[in-house]
Amino acid sequence: MVRFSVLEPWQDPRGGEVERVRIDNGTIAIEVLSLGGIIRSLWVPNAKGERVNIVLGCDSVADYLEQPAYLGAIAGRYANRIANGKISHDGVEYQLSVNQASNCLHGGVEGFHRKQWQLGTTNDGVRLTLLSPDGDMGFPGNCKVQLDYRLVGSNLYVEMLATTDKACPISLTQHSYFNLDAGSSNTSHDIQVDAKHYLAMNEVGIPTAMLPSAASDLDLANTTSMSVQTERPALAATNGFDHCYVMDNADGELQRFGKLSSKQSGISMTVYTNQPGVQLYGANFLQGTVGKKQQVYANHQAVCIEPQMLPDSPNQPNLPGDAWLMAGGVYHHISRYEFSIE
Repeated sequence: MVRFSVLEPWQDPRGGEVERVRIDNGTIAIEVLSLGGIIRSLWVPNAKGERVNIVLGCDSVADYLEQPAYLGAIAGRYANRIANGKISHDGVEYQLSVNQASNCLHGGVEGFHRKQWQLGTTNDGVRLTLLSPDGDMGFPGNCKVQLDYRLVGSNLYVEMLATTDKACPISLTQHSYFNLDAGSSNTSHDIQVDAKHYLAMNEVGIPTAMLPSAASDLDLANTTSMSVQTERPALAATNGFDHCYVMDNADGELQRFGKLSSKQSGISMTVYTNQPGVQLYGANFLQGTVGKKQQVYANHQAVCIEPQMLPDSPNQPNLPGDAWLMAGGVYHHISRYEFSIE
């Protein structure tokens, strides 16, 4: 049985209020904000049987609006990078918001992470909805989004549906920063990845080739310490892991990506998704972000595991996955985060 607690809303300096709700199934619990679909806290049991929060977050709307890290939010309309902020369909070119080097990143300067979503409850979680109007950050079509967070045993399910009335690329991801042991660095964490390919990138993060990960610096087939992020030469340009792994998932089935774990807390998180790609990001540029209790976060203090469509795939149809959602079609993303003790 899931218990719901409505928490005191926060004032939005832009006007209005941000709703907050806590959902608890007795095993795990989350706090969700109507701002950005943000997961502010996620409590899971550690090896001592104590429930601990394992995601980074902030203490006010102002702090969330100030930070550039997308802490805990839904990134959209299109997660990751679109080259030169340009897309085209049937001969019509669209100029998107450019907010990272020459790219449109995570939907632009006022992406879904800064929007006010409508928040309601379901039997086992919460449902958030959003209407993104035609032309929002340059994207074509009126886009309707439904986001469900569901707690089932020791699992958090994230499920997203979207429709649009014009052809538009859609890719949504949950951008939580996981720190499984409340430490100041993710070097105490281990990572293991099933995916056998990754995307090589140019200097601004746009894919240039799909390569096998075996025997490369991106090979995480065996459990590997996150400390290699500052040791392997191929990771130097991005200051650590900030790479998209390609799933062998042509049928869009829920498939295991890999596992993040911490020996200090005993907590493991195994991630499953139906998406064609998963961005692994080592919080390489988190330095200076203000979090809870005014803690100033450091680089490499957490790990993001972001299931998504492939970066720039609206412009690179040779890449796996169909990034373009046609009018009348339905975008469907489902990911499962399974927590266990080792």
